Amino acid sequence: MPSAKHFPLKTIIVLVVTFFVSGGLAYATVPASGGVLISPKTETTDTAVKSTGFGQFANEPQTEVCPINGKLYSKSEEALWQTRRPILAMIENHIDARPQSGLSSADVVYEAVAEGGITRFMGVFYCGAQADAAKVAPVRSARMYFVDIATEYNTPVYLHVGGGNCSRDQASGQCTSDPRAMAIEELARLGWRKPGGNDFDSTADIGMPVLGRDYNRLGPDKVLATEHTMVGYLPAAWNEAQKRGYTSAMPNGTTWLSGFKPWKIDATVPTTGTAATDVKFEFWKGYTDFDVEWKYDAATSTYLRSQGGAIATDLETKQQLSASDVVIEYAKEIDDLDEHLHLFYGVIGNGTGILFRNGQAEQVTWKKAKEMDRTIFYDQSGKEVTFAPGQIWVEILPIGDKVEYN
Repeated sequence: MPSAKHFPLKTIIVLVVTFFVSGGLAYATVPASGGVLISPKTETTDTAVKSTGFGQFANEPQTEVCPINGKLYSKSEEALWQTRRPILAMIENHIDARPQSGLSSADVVYEAVAEGGITRFMGVFYCGAQADAAKVAPVRSARMYFVDIATEYNTPVYLHVGGGNCSRDQASGQCTSDPRAMAIEELARLGWRKPGGNDFDSTADIGMPVLGRDYNRLGPDKVLATEHTMVGYLPAAWNEAQKRGYTSAMPNGTTWLSGFKPWKIDATVPTTGTAATDVKFEFWKGYTDFDVEWKYDAATSTYLRSQGGAIATDLETKQQLSASDVVIEYAKEIDDLDEHLHLFYGVIGNGTGILFRNGQAEQVTWKKAKEMDRTIFYDQSGKEVTFAPGQIWVEILPIGDKVEYN
């Protein structure tokens, strides 16, 4: 497992320079096949999107089951999601970017280290984000292993700002990136990255009203670096997806949902295992700003999230982030993939993990045989696990990381 000693000052400098150069070259090296370039630096503020707020469906009965995580929503929300497909958004987790917008409205959240010990989220926005004020921020760049997971969602809308790509030597023109770091090239290979495609990237053919910068997103008194300012407006993204033909209807005449493999979810299935009301772990040793703690709240049957020793909240709702299920997925980590210090996690294959739900911990295994397959978690008897209804967090940790719980 990586530690602080992996990154002396010289290496850190190289990492920072590489990060900015890679971001700038993401589409210089792999153009969107003629897509129109729209500046990612378009500024916006909250007033640019009219809304009635996240509570617009609050007074309606919550009777309809979300097909992704089993949580109950209103008929109005179901009517909306049935016409759409999920948006998978990359959201950064630098300490200067907190609190983030939108994580509480995701159906599933994936977390893994993106670079230099800093974790990144990928939220799956479908059932819980059907409000006309729904937004996510700060949107950041793609990584190959997140793309490998995004493929499980049956050609979703993938929202991001650039990503890992082929960095070329200026003298020879040769690609100096490991192929396992080339998320941009992989999106093109999948057929997502093309003019009018489902790859929504601000460095290609997506700008306002879908993606725009808000330098005051954390308030007028907090100065933000540009990389912490990109906001994604989900209603506008779904409108654009509809224009491009990415609705619930698939090209073969089926629906998006018919081609999606859901996890098993049942509130009545008893939970077995050992007590786990306080769960703690670190991603990289010595990077304490990214250490996570989940505390079980029996009143709501959810785990409440803290990170870096502080309560983790959603900027929009002001509420502490929570999850009905927290899954540890151990994956092989390669932390110095190439000269650009790209990271890679092996999320295709199989491994072990831990499932936390209802105040209990259960040892599990996981399997994803190929890129387009769904990651399935199994109990010790080999049966597919059953999740409790509600938001699900998948924490991707390097093999060998210690998870403490009691």
